[in-house]
Amino acid sequence: MKACLLRAPAPVETKPLDFTEVAVPQPGSGEILVRVHACAVCRTDLHVVEGELPLRKMPIIPGHQIVGVVEECAPEAKRFRKGARVGIAWLHHTDGTCEYCRSGAENLCDHPSFTGYTENGGYAEYVVAPEDFVYPIPEGFTDEQAAPLLCAGIIGFRSLRLSGIKKNGKLGLYGFGAAAHVAIQVARYWGAEVYASTRDARHQQLALDLGAKWAGGTLAEPPVKLDAAIIFAPAGEIVPAALKALKKGGTLVLGGIHMSPIPPLDYNLLYQERVIRSVANNTRQDGVDFLGIAAEIPIHAQVQRLALRDANQALNQLKNDAIEGAAVLMCG
Repeated sequence: MKACLLRAPAPVETKPLDFTEVAVPQPGSGEILVRVHACAVCRTDLHVVEGELPLRKMPIIPGHQIVGVVEECAPEAKRFRKGARVGIAWLHHTDGTCEYCRSGAENLCDHPSFTGYTENGGYAEYVVAPEDFVYPIPEGFTDEQAAPLLCAGIIGFRSLRLSGIKKNGKLGLYGFGAAAHVAIQVARYWGAEVYASTRDARHQQLALDLGAKWAGGTLAEPPVKLDAAIIFAPAGEIVPAALKALKKGGTLVLGGIHMSPIPPLDYNLLYQERVIRSVANNTRQDGVDFLGIAAEIPIHAQVQRLALRDANQALNQLKNDAIEGAAVLMCG
């Protein structure tokens, strides 16, 4: 099969992904083989390719926002039939036995594996995954519309939940890429007011088009104090500005897996019970709940389609904020 293989981390400008031929994976016990139709490009993929996340497996096929159809099931895998349309996300497997899994916090599992990071992912024509960690895709979404929902959507949804934002609450979104352009649709559906801070004028306009009450530069101060804010951009220097924008008792959620260093904080920015919290991965229930509400709204993801062989180009565009919404690699 054709796949984009990362043999060693390197800047995306050097085109480190090798579009090459590799063996079709075989499903093990409890696994299914999926023929990939679409795989959305995530900033986490960029962190993996450029080595900002510690090496866990090399070589590796990145990609963890995968939509395709079931091609083959291992004998023990009974959940899906051949031909079913399914989605595969970042959380590939958990041990199911550690204290976090037993308490319902499998996103914090002590021994997890991750699609496109510790296990080969969806920048390929085929991928395998444990059937228990695979999602049925709701009808009504095309493959390319569904793909960004599987990480940008799920992580944005978990970030919204952890922010505690309520109806009529004022929510700030810092960085307006794939995750934010989905999260704003959920926040507006819940009745929240959204204020978007992002450096690119096109992304500011997209935020306004999607219902934001205001959009400005990354470090610009919103015109009102915020009940909650989410930082999707991997830039630690945003944290002080976002804290300054919060009301007393407000919550700041850090929605990325990697962030540049956070500068020293004046304690007055945290005082009066402001809270900073991170988002680590997602639970399967997050995915189920989000896909349900995505179909109910329904979410419309703005996507830019590229061929699988153009994965280096897609990552380079992502790095340079040249994508409005989400880039999706079409693997058919």
